[in-house]
Amino acid sequence: MDEHNKTITAIHLLGLQTPQSLTFLVFFVFLLFYCLTLCGNFLIITLVSYSKSLHSPMYFYLSQLALSDMLLTTDILPNMLHAVLENTTIISIPNCITQLYFFGVSITFECLLLTVMSYDRYLAICKPLHYTLLMSHRFCWMTIIASWNLSFLAVLTYTLDMSKLQFCGPNIIDHFFCDLDPILHLSCSSTSLVQLLVTLSTIFFAVIPFFGIIISYIYIIVTIFEIPSITGRQKVFSTCSSHLTVVSIFYGTLLFVYLIPSRGQVSRRGQLLNFTKFLSILYTALIPLMNPIIYSLRNKDLKQVVGRIVNKLHLHP
Repeated sequence: MDEHNKTITAIHLLGLQTPQSLTFLVFFVFLLFYCLTLCGNFLIITLVSYSKSLHSPMYFYLSQLALSDMLLTTDILPNMLHAVLENTTIISIPNCITQLYFFGVSITFECLLLTVMSYDRYLAICKPLHYTLLMSHRFCWMTIIASWNLSFLAVLTYTLDMSKLQFCGPNIIDHFFCDLDPILHLSCSSTSLVQLLVTLSTIFFAVIPFFGIIISYIYIIVTIFEIPSITGRQKVFSTCSSHLTVVSIFYGTLLFVYLIPSRGQVSRRGQLLNFTKFLSILYTALIPLMNPIIYSLRNKDLKQVVGRIVNKLHLHP
């Protein structure tokens, strides 16, 4: 039977294809990334839960961002580490779609969460007198529950349809995880419905939220420029600089990955795949590691809570 017409049940992920001499170094680096990401994000969640001074909407949303980052990195990095050691890894079609599902959930949730966080900053800066009333404890929980539920349901719509597709050989994906585009390229069934559902999901849960963030920051910037003193402007801007940094890195990376020219350009195929892998590493491994660092370095409240905990440990060894 022709290899291209043969139904497959498993996929070979080629991984990063690192030289044999660098295998253990690359493995150690990404293992370190994984451990630091889990520890850093778990620390954020613990600090927000532990300290009453951090029981505010901004820190509540930050703890949810940390939870989402832990989900993303745990979905991708363990399998990637295995691929680094073995120089390739075999994953069944159902497991591949499951990995894609949780990857999609975490990305979708982060798009929605960053939008809610921008709304929080908008109210804090532009509507300070109404902030406490509008950003109530109940409202915060409602937005988080809605964001998680919408993320799970949105990704479920197209991954369920993907599970009904028939996949044919060759069963090789030149990537380190099961991303959408490489999987669909293996399908010998029509993928038009899946692509339609993905497009609709992208519009409603990535593009529209992105414009919501832009609109929020337009109002924020206008409000900041209305403050007469430079010191006042800097102080107000510092309250949203961490969020703006995270949004810029997150959306910037996604835009580069999914707006890359067609991989059908044979002359540049290798370069494009390598560039895609590099950017994919950025948003699956580095961004979840960087988020707690970005928020911690620019946040006096978090530093104070850590300082108090350290002092207590010194006083009560």
